[in-house]
Amino acid sequence: MNKKLEYFLDCSSPWTYLSFQGIKDLSKKKSFEIVWKPILVGGVFNTINPSVYEGRKNPIKEKLAYSQKDMEDWSKLRGLKIIMPEIFPVNSVKAMRGAFYFLEKGKIEDYLDAVFYAYWTEGKDISDDGILQSIIEKLKVNPDAFFEYIGTQEVKEKLISNTQELMDRGGFGSPTFFIDETDMYFGNDRIQLIEEKL
Repeated sequence: MNKKLEYFLDCSSPWTYLSFQGIKDLSKKKSFEIVWKPILVGGVFNTINPSVYEGRKNPIKEKLAYSQKDMEDWSKLRGLKIIMPEIFPVNSVKAMRGAFYFLEKGKIEDYLDAVFYAYWTEGKDISDDGILQSIIEKLKVNPDAFFEYIGTQEVKEKLISNTQELMDRGGFGSPTFFIDETDMYFGNDRIQLIEEKL
């Protein structure tokens, strides 16, 4: 029986984009089931990890320079082009609600790939309805059906529930992974450890 890898993620994080590509690459080498868990990472930061905001307000120059180098190194390794969008941080709530729509349609990877690319490679504002519409139309989805779906209370509560679940289980950011429900891994750079465990 394949192991399950629970994947809590928010498209507003560049490290999550890197991890998304890393998990896709890993799935070609290992057999496991991905349990997709869209979250709103801002909700996590607001509730239990406000130090993220402090770090943005008062960045440590040396740490920031290294972080940029680290991002470039990982981007090359993953084969991705990542830029810093003009709008950062971005309100990803609609985009992440949309992930549930594509989960139901069985096209979650295509959708996430398109959203990540639009924001982190093209620098587009994924909080904008027009940008989201252009993304989903390329995926052959009816915009009216999509926007009606993500506006429902049920979907709003799903995103809130996943976000709360992550915090309840000891998570504090995106990306976070769980193997066997309790074995937690945080960050793009933990995929090698995940590979070993799988």
